[in-house]
Order: sequence, then C-alpha cells, then structure tokens
Amino acid sequence: MKKLLTATTALVAFAAVASAQAADLTPPQVFKAPPPAPWYDWTGFYIGANGGYSWGQSSTTITAPGLAAFSGSQNVDGWLGGGQIGYNWQFNHNWVLGLEADIQGTGQQASTGLPTVITVPTIAILALPTTTTTGSFSQSLPWFGTVRGRLGVEPADRLLLYVTGGLAYGEVQSSTSVTTTTGFAGAPPLATTTAAANASNIQVGWTAGAGLEWAFTGRWSAKLEYLYVDLGTFTNTFAGLPPAYPTLTASSHFTDNIFRVGINYNFGGPH
Repeated sequence: MKKLLTATTALVAFAAVASAQAADLTPPQVFKAPPPAPWYDWTGFYIGANGGYSWGQSSTTITAPGLAAFSGSQNVDGWLGGGQIGYNWQFNHNWVLGLEADIQGTGQQASTGLPTVITVPTIAILALPTTTTTGSFSQSLPWFGTVRGRLGVEPADRLLLYVTGGLAYGEVQSSTSVTTTTGFAGAPPLATTTAAANASNIQVGWTAGAGLEWAFTGRWSAKLEYLYVDLGTFTNTFAGLPPAYPTLTASSHFTDNIFRVGINYNFGGPH
C-alpha cells in the first residue's frame, strides 16, 4: 500500500509539472507572419530638374495685299531644360494624386521662305530695271511652362505610372525679313534694301501626357515623361516691308511634342 501511494504521488507530481510546462508554450495558432516590407510613400512636396528634346510644329497661313495666300508648316524643334515643383498625396495604398508646375527654356526655332515676287516694268521702248523681292518667316519658342494634375498608380514598390494634364503657356516669337533687289538681268544690282519686323505672343493653351517615375534610392526619384502641348492660334500683322509686302499677315497654330527625363527630391513622409 505504501508503494502504491508513493507511485501515485509521483505520477501526480509529474503530470502537474508537464501541465505547467505546456502552459508556457505559445499555441501554434497565435504565431504571427512577419510584417510585410514597407511600401514606398510618395506623399509630400518634391522639387527637381529635367531636360529633353521637343518636336514642335507651327502651321501658318501668310497673306499680303495683291498676293495669293501662302500656307506652310514649320518644324520648330530643339533641346529644352528646366525645373519642376509639386505635391503628391498617396491614398488607398497605391494610388497617387498630385499637382505639378514646371518652367522650361528651349532652343526651338525654324524658318521658311516667302514666295519670291518679281516686278517687271511694262513701259514700251524704255529698258527699265526689274525688282525682285525675297523673304523669310521665322518662329521660335524661347520658353514655356505648365501647371498640371497627376493621377498615378504604384503597381510595384517604388514604381509610379501616371497620366497628367492641365494648363500650358509660353512665348512664341515671330519675325519676317524681306530683301528687295533692283537691277537689270545679268548685271550687278543697282540697289538692295532689307527690311525686318518682329512680334511676340504670350499664348495660353493646354497639355496632356503620361510618364513613369522610379524612386531609386532614399528620397530621390527619376522620371521619364511625354507631353503634348497646344498653344492655340494667333495672328500677327507686319508692316514696313515694301514694295511687294507693304503689310504681311501671318496666322499660326502652334503645337509641341515633348520627351524629357528628370530627377526629383521628395520631402514627404516616411520612405
């Protein structure tokens, strides 16, 4: 009987110790998966610089008294560079809404020739000199800017795809130069005169485009962007270009196709 009591006591003590040890174990169902890797946050202000190339086009109709209207298209191409500033707000985990403004300087310019006008006097018997008038019409876009909204999605960490659109504005400079030569055929000219006139237009239009941006390290990101810009139609009248062009009127519609790369520094929330 004594041996049975001793064995029973030992068994109870062993069961109590085993139960206490089991209570200290964490049940399998309470183990938690490791937290997901942090997602890049685009929220906040940013500032940056950009550069690229632009393929502009100016469709122009030129009229002058006594001459048929002359229509043509100029490729106003050139390099560009500038800066941008903006703000992003990230919502629903991977959607980004933003506002951006930029200003650009460009080397875009082009020139086209005006129709040549030859005036031959018709007085009988007298041999009178012939007047020949040649000229050119030029345009350039020294600067432009945009103010745009941006809507993007972050399909993968640190990669932003977006569409953008809004207001565009810029200065289009137009100029014309006319040279008149008087003389006899086959002989040195008796006289040559040159006249020029200039005009400048600040145009307001619209822009739309798309791009991608990649946060490559810390708060720095790089972007690739395309914009289409339409600065609308404008008309200039140039005077003081006699004799073939006493006045010359040019009506132009200016558009632009812009490809550029840029870099931004993001001041926003945790990254």
